[in-house]
Amino acid sequence: MKRALISVFDKTGIVDFAKSLNSLGWEIISTGGTSKKLKEEGIQVQDISDLTKFPECFDGRVKTLHPNVEGGILAVRDNDRHLQQMKELGIEPIDIVVCNLYPFKQTILKPGVSHEEIIENIDIGGPTMIRAAAKNYRFVTVLTDPEDYDKVLDELRQKGDTSLETKEMLAAKVFIHTAHYDALIANYFSERLRIEEPKTITLTFEKRQALRYGENPHQSAAFYTAVKGTEGTLTSAKQLHGKELSYNNIGDTDGALETLKEFDEPTVVAAKHANPCGVGSAPTLAEAYKKAYEADPVSIYGGIVAANREIDRETAEKMSQIFLEVILAPSFSPEALEILTQKKNIRLLQLDNILKTDKTAFKAKTVLGGLLVQNLDTLLLPEEGFKVVSKRQPSEKEREDLLFAWKVVKHTKSNGIAIAKDKCTTGVGPGQVSRIWALENAIRQGGDNIKGSVMASDAFFPFSDCVEAAHKAGITAIIQPGGSVRDQESIDAADKYGIAMIFTGMRHFKH
Repeated sequence: MKRALISVFDKTGIVDFAKSLNSLGWEIISTGGTSKKLKEEGIQVQDISDLTKFPECFDGRVKTLHPNVEGGILAVRDNDRHLQQMKELGIEPIDIVVCNLYPFKQTILKPGVSHEEIIENIDIGGPTMIRAAAKNYRFVTVLTDPEDYDKVLDELRQKGDTSLETKEMLAAKVFIHTAHYDALIANYFSERLRIEEPKTITLTFEKRQALRYGENPHQSAAFYTAVKGTEGTLTSAKQLHGKELSYNNIGDTDGALETLKEFDEPTVVAAKHANPCGVGSAPTLAEAYKKAYEADPVSIYGGIVAANREIDRETAEKMSQIFLEVILAPSFSPEALEILTQKKNIRLLQLDNILKTDKTAFKAKTVLGGLLVQNLDTLLLPEEGFKVVSKRQPSEKEREDLLFAWKVVKHTKSNGIAIAKDKCTTGVGPGQVSRIWALENAIRQGGDNIKGSVMASDAFFPFSDCVEAAHKAGITAIIQPGGSVRDQESIDAADKYGIAMIFTGMRHFKH
């Protein structure tokens, strides 16, 4: 008689599966709560302790860790020596293992959960059992996902056994599952002990959705989400309207969101290719959007817009006048939804706690053959603040605009320049190989609006040419990290033209 060992925490579908096995003539062995559940449903079950001749003990910590279980799973059925040893030791084969693990993920996500409860939800016997079955997949069918029950039953009914192809597929699912499970445990201890750079790192994410393609149509892609720390991130956003997000939509919207998190007052960030192209802050969101739009009415077309206040009717009416790919906001008024949903292709994303930032989070970027990992750039200025290095002090208004521009340039790809006036960008120059080119592009974009603006640079000026160009464009104040061996040349140029200059002592490269 064929034998199945069933030990599951998630009992979805297990009663029907066990009944079907019974009807096909299978003997069922089970443990603890699973055994009790099956018996209550009238299913004939052999308790695990009858198989091991040893009681379940230590509050259920030890029940399947026994040669009669592991041997019955691991014995190679076409190996005569194994078969002889089974006979000598009185071990019977186990042909199906059905097991899903203690809910470690659900436990660590519980608010206020204790360390002790988390530790008790680390499964030991389950992973051992399913890994053993997966290793011996040629002879043992292993099920960890209730979605696979019907497929296995169909094959048992039709062929009397599970196909080798199915067994191998199920084995692969086991090792994917246990790798994810163990990574969650390892990451929990790393966070608890504040191990920032462990000797080895295993990152684990869960698939949220398949994407139509990647950056280009010939590339495949998918969107994955972290298990923890997703509050206030794009993975927690709820799509209210529009077609499916693309790979580029997600990357660009994330760039807009990162910039938005720098601002507390009503602010709108327009982004293109993950770079801010227009940013505006104002007493109302409608005014903020008007600023962001007028900052660069060309680049915003087909771009991403992120707002840190509810989209109201007035703002929605303005937004609806052009083509936008995505609008991200903490909420949308009913009137705004009615207006914006008239546009079939626009994606509307609602993100609660849109300004929340997990300061323990990290950034990772793959390179060929490796991975770069760093903590988030959550600082804006050093604790000691900035230093005015020019003879002229910036006015209060200039200080406000300098801080505004500094927030924008922090999220502009390097080499990056942000020019702003009245809490609105007047020019943004991202991603150039030369800093003067980044400035020239920003000035060219802003045109006549540049006059009377202030400027932020994500890194120091290696020469005074940026100060010279700023003066010619009518820029009145500059904020930059400083730290060049030729800083004095830039300071002297600023003093020559009456430009106020601030050194922050902190750069914000974004590559």
